[in-house]
Amino acid sequence: MNTQIRRVLGLVSGPGSERLGLQAVRLAIALVFLWIGALKFAPYEADSITPFVANSPMMSFFYAHPDEYKAHLTHEGELKPAERAWQEQNRTYAFSNGLGAVEIAIGLLTLAGVVSRRWGLAGATLAFLTPIVTLSFLATTPEAWVPALGDGQHGFPFLSGAGRLVLKDVVLLAGAWLVLVDSARAALEARAAPEDLTVKLAQHPVLGSR
Repeated sequence: MNTQIRRVLGLVSGPGSERLGLQAVRLAIALVFLWIGALKFAPYEADSITPFVANSPMMSFFYAHPDEYKAHLTHEGELKPAERAWQEQNRTYAFSNGLGAVEIAIGLLTLAGVVSRRWGLAGATLAFLTPIVTLSFLATTPEAWVPALGDGQHGFPFLSGAGRLVLKDVVLLAGAWLVLVDSARAALEARAAPEDLTVKLAQHPVLGSR
């Protein structure tokens, strides 16, 4: 291994590079939550999550008619006033707006971790818990798998477009865990700092005797 390669590897593996990577992961997670959260206020996005919510034991009660969603599904970019009206009655948009607000809050808290240990820890915790919920959709949502329409490749392990979208949350889960660990470490260090200062003052030959 020549000197130049060793130098590059040294820079990449250094503590400064690791710190930069953690901050980049933090910003990336914040961007995902902020952007996707903002999209939740758009009707097409609210329509697209209907199968996930309607089939989730933890969320279906938010809808007025979760068992009827299949007859009212639309494609992205498609406008059907009658289906939009049904989605309104189903409380699809009200739920999506609330979910969007939560996701934006998680994104802001995660982003705040750049300057605040406490808020960053809260954001990292929520960012870690969220994909655990979304990954459960693989077990509860039939639309996450290729349907049996004649092709031999259907059902498990053949993920549909919706299923592939959900599966990507394993990356979000892993990244959020790294940010959570870093935030927890920073919080512990901040808490230990005053205690260490007190011990040092008590042991000081002059100040400790006062």
